[in-house]
Amino acid sequence: MKIRSIRAFEIRSDLTGGPPSTPQRRPAWTADAEVASPMSRHDRFKRLRSSWRPAWPSVGCLVTAEDGRWGFGMSRYGPPVIAIINGHLGPLLEGEPAMATERLWDMMQGMTSPYGGGLSCYAVSAIDLALWDLKGKILGQPVYALIGGPLREHIDCYATGNDTDWYLEQGFTATKLACPYGPADGERGLALNEQLVAERRALVGDSVDLMLDCWMAFDVDYSVRLAERLRPFRLRWMEDCLLPEDLDGLRSLRQRLPGLTLAGGEHWYTIPPYAQAAAGRLLDIVQPDIGWAGGLTGCLRIAQLAQAFGQSVILHAGVNTPYGQHFSLAVPNCPMGEYFIGSAPGVPFEEVRLTPGMQVPVAGRVRPTDEPGFGLGLTLADIEALAPGR
Repeated sequence: MKIRSIRAFEIRSDLTGGPPSTPQRRPAWTADAEVASPMSRHDRFKRLRSSWRPAWPSVGCLVTAEDGRWGFGMSRYGPPVIAIINGHLGPLLEGEPAMATERLWDMMQGMTSPYGGGLSCYAVSAIDLALWDLKGKILGQPVYALIGGPLREHIDCYATGNDTDWYLEQGFTATKLACPYGPADGERGLALNEQLVAERRALVGDSVDLMLDCWMAFDVDYSVRLAERLRPFRLRWMEDCLLPEDLDGLRSLRQRLPGLTLAGGEHWYTIPPYAQAAAGRLLDIVQPDIGWAGGLTGCLRIAQLAQAFGQSVILHAGVNTPYGQHFSLAVPNCPMGEYFIGSAPGVPFEEVRLTPGMQVPVAGRVRPTDEPGFGLGLTLADIEALAPGR
């Protein structure tokens, strides 16, 4: 079975049929919450990530086999990623064996090597996910069965976001906070970060895991100072403290905070930084994104590498997509899944899911469907409606 066509396009509409119908209790924390970021030192862009991040739409990628069967993958960063797929990778992969996911992934790595990393990895990811979806449909199996079968009955999930009371109400027993302040906020910011964590620890009690996402906003000194202040609140881990390229800084952080569990890797896109972090034991938990780091094939390679060095793998927002759910159910060293919640308290998760076939956490647990492929719940007509004139 060979590939007949590969085509990428913008996703501008809601795949699940529109906005939520249930009224919100209050606006979501994402509406106006300040979150520390690499731009926090610049007043104009300090408060909201949306003030400086690109407004490019999401990317859909449809891979069609010669018999008409198809697979669908998704990623981010619209026009440049679409250009890589439609103008480079897609035409070169047409006519190749549709089931040869390892071969095709290796070919895409070679093809993008002159400009590889970052945006090219988003393109590779979209194609790779579509190929795995197609493979599952051809074989009549869910993707998790193709990568070894379920390793657990369900995925234990943690909720990411700052509407902590809503997450407790929904049955989560672990939650991760977005850290509001960084080095630009000085001592006042340190105190306010400590206050937030203290308040949330008091709210969740001793039996709920609490983590902190620092989203590339800190330097080594600030990370150490904040970690020392937060020791009484028993964080399960601190995440993404430094800019992703700063492996030397991460090594210093590991040395200065030997008793703290460190997580990161969300913004690594190729295998080498994961290999360096594994060999140097710089992180305890690595967090690739399945839509950014080479798709399922890339994340499986990262997981195998991490397992060899005793690291856990918890995908970035892994429970927010069917792609990540299949990975998280089947990979041995994936102990839990992240569910990022940007929707408002009171709105059922079923009304804000990514695709119609996607399962959402109930009482902090989730399991993907047994439908062939990734069980996206989308028809070809649904997908073609996203790409008029395809």
